[in-house]
Amino acid sequence: MPYYVLFDTETTGNKDDDKVIQFGAMIVDQRGKVEAYDEFCSTDVEIKIEAMEVNNITPDMIEGKPLAIQTSFYKRLEELNNPENYLIAHNISFDMGMIEKEGFLNAYQLIDTLRCAKHLFPDMPYHRLQYLRYALELYKTEQQEAAKHNITIKAHDAIGDVLVMKLFLSKLVTKCREIYPDYNPMEKLVDLTRTPVLIKTFKFGKHKGKEIAAVAKEDAGYLNWMKSNMDLDEDLKYTLDKVLG
Repeated sequence: MPYYVLFDTETTGNKDDDKVIQFGAMIVDQRGKVEAYDEFCSTDVEIKIEAMEVNNITPDMIEGKPLAIQTSFYKRLEELNNPENYLIAHNISFDMGMIEKEGFLNAYQLIDTLRCAKHLFPDMPYHRLQYLRYALELYKTEQQEAAKHNITIKAHDAIGDVLVMKLFLSKLVTKCREIYPDYNPMEKLVDLTRTPVLIKTFKFGKHKGKEIAAVAKEDAGYLNWMKSNMDLDEDLKYTLDKVLG
């Protein structure tokens, strides 16, 4: 019987030396039973001001807390670490990078709800979790869901984001059944997670709103500059490689 491990991390920052300072997670079994985790953890890495600005976690809040690998969630994560189970996050490559720094070696099937959103809701202008929260009206049912598990919902808070992600996962499953009726929806989400997305239009920068293929013909030099100088996500790198040929 598979388990579905939805998780999010808050961290000291987003650089190579940064570490986890909060885990939020909901572990769901086949019968719908939920284990909820909301845990701070300590680290010897200083929390960057820019991180505090986003996650509102200050040094005093993690003082005396267990290390990441000593938290109840991390121990449960290790217990369930096998190919029968699913590990799920929004922009999972970031969160995986953080737990790998703690020594985690993955055996789960992975689902990235961000990449799946790009595949299954391609016409949405943005795929950030908080954007999806409002665009798909998840906020209308989130308080009822939160009350079941004694969770307080706050943006950019690990457990609050996980609860929204759980509601969004249901939307992804429904959409999968609609578009791919002959496939098991969870297996299809794993497949979509492995499949890069060809992005149609720029959502930032001087070419915002323009089709990327058209920009490649008009301003290939700029796209090559982007590849060399900007920290791009996997899908945009894939897209630029494709359009530049």
